[in-house]
Amino acid sequence: MGLFGSQKLAVGLDIGSGAIKIVQLKKKGGKVADYTLMALGSLDLNPEAVVDDTIIDSGAVVDAIRSIFEDQSIKAQYTGVALSGNSVIIKKVTLPAMSEEELDETIQWEAEQYIPFDIRDVNIDYHIVPRGAEGPGGEMDVLLVAAKKDKITDYTGVISQAGKIPAFVDVGAFALQNAFEINYPEELDGTLALINVGASLTSVTVLRQGASTFWRDIPLAGDKYNEAIRKELSLSYEQAEALKKGEPVEGVSAAASLPLINGVSQRIAAEIQKTLNFYLDSAGEGRIEKIFLSGGSCKVAGFDQILGERFRVPVETFNPFLRIGYNTKHFDPEYINHSAPMFAVAVGLALREVGE
Repeated sequence: MGLFGSQKLAVGLDIGSGAIKIVQLKKKGGKVADYTLMALGSLDLNPEAVVDDTIIDSGAVVDAIRSIFEDQSIKAQYTGVALSGNSVIIKKVTLPAMSEEELDETIQWEAEQYIPFDIRDVNIDYHIVPRGAEGPGGEMDVLLVAAKKDKITDYTGVISQAGKIPAFVDVGAFALQNAFEINYPEELDGTLALINVGASLTSVTVLRQGASTFWRDIPLAGDKYNEAIRKELSLSYEQAEALKKGEPVEGVSAAASLPLINGVSQRIAAEIQKTLNFYLDSAGEGRIEKIFLSGGSCKVAGFDQILGERFRVPVETFNPFLRIGYNTKHFDPEYINHSAPMFAVAVGLALREVGE
């Protein structure tokens, strides 16, 4: 047994504002995309436990992590988690060409020019983006990522307190891309948008020829449906959540909530459109050719049609289990097909190897 024992892949744990999602995969043989689903589950969180991707009630989150591991009979210890929101900054910068050793030595100084936080308060990582050919004047593109140390400590802390071992902290947008690349290799040509609609954030990632070129988090997401329904129809959080999902609520017809739901969908779609228009204008791109939707709130009735009408492109629901096998005796295909989009980030995390 090596340093990490027999666990090759991390357990993917997506701690969101509305729920915790967990995925465990097994990699078979030497094939890159040959994976089998071993465990998955979700557990709703109290709305006050995690607010805007900030852990407020760590005790509740620790209890939830313990419960979901136990409920899914997951014995593995090494666990990967993702950060999103305003505690993470992603910048693609152009620097003078240099070796990785030189970049290692200068990256902190370079990062100070692009990161709007005190450099002492963040952890810095980077990735050199292949250009195919060296740019004019001997330049190189570098993907620069900075995450606030206190937020990293919060997320790794609840994992440790739950008796598990933090294997890594990823960025939600990168985990989403990881899951997409494995499941949709044939879609990596052209320019497409991955839109993940969570409880408090909608993340927008643009892929061009398979490479990330743009990332933005919009603080407008699934919670806004609940707020509108609760305010206008005087319902509880649980009742509003049910109506948002298209489930019946005693005394309230689906027709009564539909105008409210459509109104919020139009607001979110308008913000997505502004965000993507900004990218297209600044990058000199012609258009987004296709949109893939994921996240716990992406299947709100009519949302995909509203986006399709605004952008006049195909809108497809992202299935992170499309190329991942599973035993139908252990997993209900109907549940997986219905719930797949909300597990996209967790799958992306679960695809990473421990110690990678």
